Amino acid sequence: MTRILITAFEPYDRWPANSSWLALTDLTRWYDGDAEIITRRYPVDLSRMSENLRKDLQANFDFAIHLGQSPGTTLIKLESVGLNVRSNGSPLIDNAPEAYRSKLPLDRCHRALIAAGIPSQVSHHAGTYLCNAALYLSQHYCQSYGLRTQSLFLHIPLAPAQAAADKGTPASMSTPMASAAVAMVIQQLRADTT
Repeated sequence: MTRILITAFEPYDRWPANSSWLALTDLTRWYDGDAEIITRRYPVDLSRMSENLRKDLQANFDFAIHLGQSPGTTLIKLESVGLNVRSNGSPLIDNAPEAYRSKLPLDRCHRALIAAGIPSQVSHHAGTYLCNAALYLSQHYCQSYGLRTQSLFLHIPLAPAQAAADKGTPASMSTPMASAAVAMVIQQLRADTT
């Protein structure tokens, strides 16, 4: 059976909810596929997130799918590259590779989402904040410890209730659509292993 770690983040700053966690909890309510899914909610704190991620990955999953909230985006972003950089410009890990590129079939995942009517794109820059750190560190830990886990990162738009509560009324995507996108990505990844 395919074993998948799926992570999301807790609320932060002005957001009393996090669309990544909303999508993940929604997925666990209805997902009945063949994959064994382990979920985690990480703190919005680099050192604590990094330590939790490092420990979780020791279970040597087949895949790790990391989810993060992306206010202002209108679609699911399949992030392909994690950079060894913090928001202040210093490296996440000294004397480590500058970047890791996901080896997973992001283009195929993107095409499947588009065919299902879910807006998406393959993105080549996950920013320099915690989302980028999750993608980079996930790949670095797996490489360093010789784990089989392959990872990717999905940026999720705000949920409609979040957008409605925000004075700027930013773009949003329904939580059921976001969780369906995650399930479709799982399906595409499992197609490579069966």
